[in-house]
Amino acid sequence: MKTYHAECVLPLAAELGEGPLYLPAQDRLLFVDLKRCIVHAWDASAHEHRSWLLPEYICWLVPRRDGDGFMAGLHDSVVRLWLEPELRTEPVMRVVDSAAGQRLNDAKVDPAGRLWFGSMHNTDYQKAVGKLFRLDAGLQLQVADEGYHICNGPTFAPDGSVLYHSDSFHDVTYCYPLSADGSLGTREVWRRYTGGSPDGMQADSEGCIWVATWGGKRVCRFSPSGELLAEVPLPTSHPASLAFGGEDLRTLYITTAREGLSAEQLAQEPLAGAVFRARIDVPGLPANAFG
Repeated sequence: MKTYHAECVLPLAAELGEGPLYLPAQDRLLFVDLKRCIVHAWDASAHEHRSWLLPEYICWLVPRRDGDGFMAGLHDSVVRLWLEPELRTEPVMRVVDSAAGQRLNDAKVDPAGRLWFGSMHNTDYQKAVGKLFRLDAGLQLQVADEGYHICNGPTFAPDGSVLYHSDSFHDVTYCYPLSADGSLGTREVWRRYTGGSPDGMQADSEGCIWVATWGGKRVCRFSPSGELLAEVPLPTSHPASLAFGGEDLRTLYITTAREGLSAEQLAQEPLAGAVFRARIDVPGLPANAFG
């Protein structure tokens, strides 16, 4: 099994570092500190960091195909979001009931330009209220599946024929056949985990799946059949998500979290909440754009 070395590139103390998105034109990594309501940007070439504060949770952001800002998930709604020349948002639709304790979680765009994202209960993970949603380019919203506790992922096979999606509460990743029209086939168990729960995921150019293992102190690379091929050990317990970057897409960026760690653990893990990167052998895939 291959082991890659990770280095810290941004020693933040993010409470919940999620949703990394690499923008090649600027050599920039965007990511969110979900519960602190912050969007961060790190310019790799210039080694410059800046951030924007929102009035509520910011769960994810994805590029738009027309290049005009981003689609973003807030606490309970999808919005259009612009970071420059100044931060602003434009409502698209409310999706879940925040008054009932629900919020959005992870998201990804498939190769056809459709946006897939999950929901969950914000505090009571025992409740299976999570849903997997699909938002089409025409802004038609569909519930693709439900009964999840903690929705995480999703990611897609390079040709768009398979969707992978996790329920972190049950330490399991599922796979679905994905049709050209966006409909899902029968859900099957792709992999069950021990020693950590699946969080953010990304498929690489060979169709292998990289998974951040929350509680496992590592990112793992699995074959399309679920065999462990490589890992990236980390000095903190809660890797949360990842993205491919660099000119050759062989730089793996990893966001982490302080959430759920005790004071004693935080003292032992001073880089909890930091951003790491590792050079890998196989190129990843660029982020798909919505629309």
